[in-house]
Amino acid sequence: MDVTCNVFIGGTNVGEDIRRLQQGVQVIVGTPGRITDMFRRQALIPNHLKMFVLDECDEMLSQVFKEQMIDLFSYLPHTTQIVLISATMPPEILEVTTKIMRDPVSILVKKEELTLEGIKQYYVDVMKEKWKLDMLLELYDTLSISQAVIFCSKCSRVNWLTEMMIKHDFSVSPIHGYMDQKERDVVMKAFRSGSARVLITTDLLARGIDM
Repeated sequence: MDVTCNVFIGGTNVGEDIRRLQQGVQVIVGTPGRITDMFRRQALIPNHLKMFVLDECDEMLSQVFKEQMIDLFSYLPHTTQIVLISATMPPEILEVTTKIMRDPVSILVKKEELTLEGIKQYYVDVMKEKWKLDMLLELYDTLSISQAVIFCSKCSRVNWLTEMMIKHDFSVSPIHGYMDQKERDVVMKAFRSGSARVLITTDLLARGIDM
């Protein structure tokens, strides 16, 4: 298939992105911030958009990105088909979709059992929230862990746990949606190379990122 596509993300050269749009691009893949910036600069003409696809929309329409996404959607003409993709669709996210979609159709895919070959899975039943940090530290004392990803429910929790782990002499790296693209790229590069041993993040990292 002869299709011209390009990636538009923060931290890259804006002038180069504008030049590529002027040359003609059929498919755009990018982050909300950079795509909105291209709309503002009138480098990307919204009337030319036939379809807009938002992957992991439950996260992208959550409180972290909500205002940014509503700003982006304000540029889209009524003729643009909007496609929202997600494994989960909480009620609060459904409420947001009513503001950006017209007569949407829901397509449900049968949930298949997820199996992770070569990975042992278990859980620890921590009865109280305040015991979680102590349990995490105990796991590190008990197990031999070369690299790990620790998931938190909120960005504020990521920052708090990072601070606590550093106080206990652990070398950790936080990564979440409030960081700019350059910061996230540096952290991911360090983790892939092995120089960063522990990532503390939100579940957004678990979706579609090649570790």
